Amino acid sequence: MKSSILKNKLRSGIFTAIIALAAIFGFTANANAQQIKNVVLVHGAFADGSGYKKLYDILTKKGYHVSVVQNPLTSLKDDVDATNRIIDQQDGPVILVGHSWGGAVITEAGVNPKVAGLVYIAAFIPDNGETAGQLISSLPAAPESGILPPDANGVVYFDRAKYHAGFAADLSKADADFMAASQGPIFAQCFSAPISVAAWRTKPAYAIVATEDKAINPDIERNMAKHAGAKVTEIKASHVVFITHADAVASVILQAAENVSKSK
Repeated sequence: MKSSILKNKLRSGIFTAIIALAAIFGFTANANAQQIKNVVLVHGAFADGSGYKKLYDILTKKGYHVSVVQNPLTSLKDDVDATNRIIDQQDGPVILVGHSWGGAVITEAGVNPKVAGLVYIAAFIPDNGETAGQLISSLPAAPESGILPPDANGVVYFDRAKYHAGFAADLSKADADFMAASQGPIFAQCFSAPISVAAWRTKPAYAIVATEDKAINPDIERNMAKHAGAKVTEIKASHVVFITHADAVASVILQAAENVSKSK
């Protein structure tokens, strides 16, 4: 009788232990599948990180931890280093987002182990060995494009007289004029620096094509996205689509975070 009682107690203890282990492993699996909540935003040339304010507000209200890189725009390496410093601060996996020149930056910086997915906003998507300069010249530029030749210091500006029509046509003239006045000039050497390892070759990529873009030919954006196998969203907007259509851009970032989370 006592032996039977002891056996029942033993079985009960083993069963309880199995349930406890299952709960632990279930919790671990659930933790591993949890939603990616870190988003790092990388700006392009002729702008700065403050342009992401609307996007920042939308994403943070959705519960995302958003960080904005301030690129020095002095070289590809310098911008990648600045981006990696912010990525390394994150407490988990990251959706890395780049606009315009920032696309080249995230292509190189995206190999960081913390980066889980990439989102390109009217951006360069270079392959291994390619440069932004090669890509932007692959098709004719729009007449409104105001990218000037490098000055005596090797620095490139966007013509302030063309900034509204060529960069931010769907902003008010007053807002476009302010962006032109506060633009971040870029060193020409950035455009001639080749990508060493393209992160999109091993990580999921999403691309937004701004169909009214006059700074980068929209067909170039389409060609790059197709070559990279990116999931494409087209938005009728100027080059600053992330400002004028922040909700639509945020939706793509949210989709990337959700899809990548499910696949992890």
